[in-house]
Amino acid sequence: MTDPRELKNAGLKATLPRLKILSLFETSEVRHLTAEDVYRMLLQQGDADIGLATIYRVLTQFEQAGLLIRHHFESGKAVFELNQGGHHDHLVCMQCGRVEEFYDAEIEKRQERIARERGFSIHEHSLYIYADCTKENCPYRR
Repeated sequence: MTDPRELKNAGLKATLPRLKILSLFETSEVRHLTAEDVYRMLLQQGDADIGLATIYRVLTQFEQAGLLIRHHFESGKAVFELNQGGHHDHLVCMQCGRVEEFYDAEIEKRQERIARERGFSIHEHSLYIYADCTKENCPYRR
């Protein structure tokens, strides 16, 4: 399970729900989770004592503490991922919602150049590319 010091270092009390939720993000094969995903995963683990309202509250606290990053992909639901530092961008399947992370140095250089040429200095940015995935396992593949 997650080391309680991680939460304490982020200024949060190490409660059992917080430890369990953070542990899910650290161990899950799926990197981008909604509150409902977390709830479902906890139920599968037999942790029915953590309600959805608690999960929403903990996810918001983790975001404010810098432990998680919140994204708003086209689904309209907030999606969270563990903040592991380092920038990356996202490909999002419009059919099944699958998310792939990627980093491309050329794209980063071009964004910097474009901003500079137009008189801007980038503080932060995010790039979401919405597409249809071509993977065989996409349930909505055309």
